[in-house]
Amino acid sequence: MRFATWNVNSLRARRELVAQWLREHQPDVLCLQETKVKDAEFPEDLFEDAGYHVVHWGVSAWNGVALVTREPVEQFGRGIVDEDEEARCIVGVVEGIHIFSVYVPNGRALDDPHYVYKLEWLDSLRERAIAEMELGPVIIAGDFNIAPTDADVYDRAALEGATHVSEPERLALRRILDLGLFDCGATLSDPAEGPHFTWWDYRQGAFRRGMGMRIDLVLASESLRASVRSVAVDRLARAAPKPSDHAPVVVEFEHRS
Repeated sequence: MRFATWNVNSLRARRELVAQWLREHQPDVLCLQETKVKDAEFPEDLFEDAGYHVVHWGVSAWNGVALVTREPVEQFGRGIVDEDEEARCIVGVVEGIHIFSVYVPNGRALDDPHYVYKLEWLDSLRERAIAEMELGPVIIAGDFNIAPTDADVYDRAALEGATHVSEPERLALRRILDLGLFDCGATLSDPAEGPHFTWWDYRQGAFRRGMGMRIDLVLASESLRASVRSVAVDRLARAAPKPSDHAPVVVEFEHRS
């Protein structure tokens, strides 16, 4: 199973780039985040014309998550808790795997109420993961807005006092991993190639200068660890004209339901 996750930062702006990427990479499952479209305006034809099924949740011009799959999604739900108002999580069963596409809140600043919301949201995600793991293997993929370790950022000192690298955020992520999940991209960094970041700011030539972070993650049940054949970040998508500020993460699983 070729699995991918990508924060596209607006399907309207990235429609042709996404279509081209689907043609070239042919994933079996693609988790999308930050689609920035309401359900009624979602471009289903973009995916159906390429031979995919799609389920989406979007309630405004912000956020938005989707599952794009070769095989139909057997069942799906929106949100991690009933009172969810922001479209940040969708869960579906594909080939026996319970797949989450998540767009974790940014947090904004350590003294911002949105930071507290982020930590609470991660706790709710953990509880939902517990429930889904009782039913089968799980993959939680998406934009976590957390760099798991200092090796996942270009300069830890430059980010001191900022979100994405604070200990409470990292602890919340570790508590999710401790349920029996592993970070597929944790061993990506190759000294010969440099860190495999997944996000670079549009400003200051960050992509060209290597000023990035690894915040787009694929967390999978330990039962799937032995089936991982490769993990890669598609930097070419980030180098394309008018790109998202995130690059797709692609994991090859040797999985049969």
